[in-house]
Formats: sequence, C-alpha cells, structure tokens
Amino acid sequence: MNEIKNHGKKWLYWFFLGVAIIVVYKALDNFGDVMGVIAKFFEIITPFLVGIFISYLLYMPCKKIEEVYAKSKLKFVAKKARGFSIFTVYFIIFLLLLILINFILPVVFESVVDLINNIQNYYEIAIDNYNSLPDDNVLKSDVVNDMIQNIQNLDIKQYFQLEKILAYVMSAINAVTSLFNVIVAVIVSVYILAERVQIINSIKKLAEAIFKEKTYKNLGRYFDNSNEIFFKFIASQFLDAIIVGILVTIAMSIMGIKFAPLLGFLIGLFNMIPYIGAIIAVGISALITLITGGLSQAIWMLIVVIILQQIDANIINPKIIGQSLKISPLLVIFAITVGGAYFGILGMFLAVPAIAVVRILVEDYIDYKLVTKKIEKRGKERGDKVC
Repeated sequence: MNEIKNHGKKWLYWFFLGVAIIVVYKALDNFGDVMGVIAKFFEIITPFLVGIFISYLLYMPCKKIEEVYAKSKLKFVAKKARGFSIFTVYFIIFLLLLILINFILPVVFESVVDLINNIQNYYEIAIDNYNSLPDDNVLKSDVVNDMIQNIQNLDIKQYFQLEKILAYVMSAINAVTSLFNVIVAVIVSVYILAERVQIINSIKKLAEAIFKEKTYKNLGRYFDNSNEIFFKFIASQFLDAIIVGILVTIAMSIMGIKFAPLLGFLIGLFNMIPYIGAIIAVGISALITLITGGLSQAIWMLIVVIILQQIDANIINPKIIGQSLKISPLLVIFAITVGGAYFGILGMFLAVPAIAVVRILVEDYIDYKLVTKKIEKRGKERGDKVC
C-alpha cells in the first residue's frame, strides 16, 4: 500500500514538474504577449496605485488633524473627527492648487513664453558680446572659440518652439492622467484614509501570523522608522523649497533680473533635491541671467543666491527639518545619481529617504552580525576553558 502511495506521489511530482516546464516555456516563447498582458494590468490598476500613494502621503497630516478634532468639546466634531480631518486636508490641498493655478503658474508661464519668444535674440546678443571681447581675454581660448563656431549657425529658437513644448506637455499629461483616473485615485485615497485603522490592523495581523515574533517586531520598527524619515524629508524639503523660492524671487526682483519669478520658482523646485538640485538650478539661472542681463548682473545674482542658500543651509533648513537624516554627502550624491538614472527627477527626489532607510537596514544587519560573532567567540572561549 505504501509503495503504491509513494509511486503515486512520484507521478504527481513529475506531472506537475512537466506542467510547470511547459508553462515557463510557453511564457518565454510568447514573452511579448505576456509582458503586454502584465503592462495592461498595471495600466488598469494605475488609479488604485496612485490612490494608495496619495493616501500614504496624506496619512500623517490626516492623523495630526484628527487628533486635534478628537479633542474638540463639540461631541459631533469629536465623533466625526476622521471625516472632518480628511475634508480639511483635501480642502487645504484645493486652496493650494487654486493659489498655484491662479497666481503662481500664470506668472511663471508668462516668463517662459517671453523667454522662448526672445531666445534667439538673447543668443545673438550673447554671441555679439563675446565677439566684442579683446583677443587677449581669458574667455577667448581655442576651446571656447571652437564651441562658439560649432553652435553659431544654429537656429536656437527651433528647439524652443512654444507650440511643440506645449504639445509635448499636454500629450504627456493626457497619457499619464485622465480625468477618470484622477477621480478614481482621489476616491480610492479617501476610502483608504477613512478606513486606515482597519487596514493597518489587518496588515499587522497578517504579518504577525506569517512571521516569527522577532521578525514581526523588527518589521514594525523598520516601517515606523521609514515613515518618520520619509514624512520628515518630504514635509521639510517642500516647506524649505517654498521659502527659498520666495526669497530668491524677491531678491532677483529687487535686483531687476529678468524672469525673476521663473528663476525663483526653478531654484525653489530644484532645491528639493539635495546638493545637486541647487547646483543645477543656479547654473541654469546664471546662464539665463548672463544672456539676458550681462556678465555683471549674472555675477551679482550668483553672489546673492549663494548667500541666500548658505543662510538656508545653516539656519532655515536645520530649523525646519530638526534632526537631520545623518547621511554622508557622498552617499547622498551616489543615491541621487542612481535614482535619477533609473527614475528621473522623481527618483532623484526620493533617493535620499530611500538611502536613509537602506542605511538603517545595513547598520542593523552589521550590528546583528557583530553581536552574533561575539556570542560565538564567548561560547568558544568557555568551551576551551572547560576542556
């Protein structure tokens, strides 16, 4: 009887192994179709993934506001604290978008249009100014001359046609987000925020059932640390970018620099990317100022912006972010480079909190291995003494 059972198990094993080989072969043979099905699936669930991401971003603000409403003396408000917190957060977002669309973007857009329409003239003026420099000027080297000769006959404006840029932007927006997807994503985020306690408890129960107690506790600790790092970085960098953008715009406007709102917006936006972002934005701003206002204005702009950034780095940013992420600048630059190479601007921005979490994991692993080795060493020493 046992021999029949063992024989049957062997046949089942070989049968399922054969089926698995056939499935893998067919999948590889029709790899394009399989990837198309997978891509279509992710395209369908994109609104849900976006909704989950939005709810994750808004989790902490909703939680803090809910705690405030829960302490209200009005029983109705305290009882419906979660609903009021969600409404408040989305109302604040709506107001911010309204301010952005009605006051900030029109000014920035106007500067972009003006720059695009006059880029050829600015380019020609810059070339004329360069040609008028004395022959013994340090900028009149052979390398610079060769570069100027190579680009002098280019029609710069053809690369900055407003219609093409707007067409690219609109097509990208239409491809990524449609009105239906936005509505679904917002609805999903609202439901997740409303039921966040039940969802978190369910995930905790599942993790506790699957993992050992020590692993479960470590996962909870890593999740809490990751959330703290992520939210602290996002909130602090966003607020800091707004402050820097406003200060730079005001300073440039006082100096009479052309396209001050655009350059201030650019520097504030790129300031959210540590180290590299500020360098890129200031470099672009210096080049635009050099073309539109001349060398002296570009130099003064650089001096003022560098002073403002030093004030931000040493006074404003530490006050906002509090305790820093304690990451080496070299590690930050490495993370930003890798993140940017694989995921673009978003990857550069999220690389810093991601590398901070990875650093915690690696340090904990190293500490665990060192403790394990010490315990093994003590065990060996005790064994030698007994012998």
